[in-house]
Amino acid sequence: MYNTFLALLALTALPLAAFAMAPQTVTLVVQNMTCQVCPITLKKSLQGVAGVSEVSIDFAKKTARVTFDPDKAKSADLTAATRNAGYPSAVQK
Repeated sequence: MYNTFLALLALTALPLAAFAMAPQTVTLVVQNMTCQVCPITLKKSLQGVAGVSEVSIDFAKKTARVTFDPDKAKSADLTAATRNAGYPSAVQK
């Protein structure tokens, strides 16, 4: 009986996993990055956003590449985090 219950539970959970959104990656064009410490500050601010799983900063190109869970965060959350840290940004088109 217990094994049957577990099997039914597993089968009902499978379709729910199909609805989970895949991670999304965006590139942000960032302003005010003027020194070698700026990318560290920027990265920490983006990592503080719920749902962010990966952040890479390109100081030379003044960009941040961010991978996040779209169920937990939106692009606007990312740009708000950079703005609050002193680095206004916009999603690169």
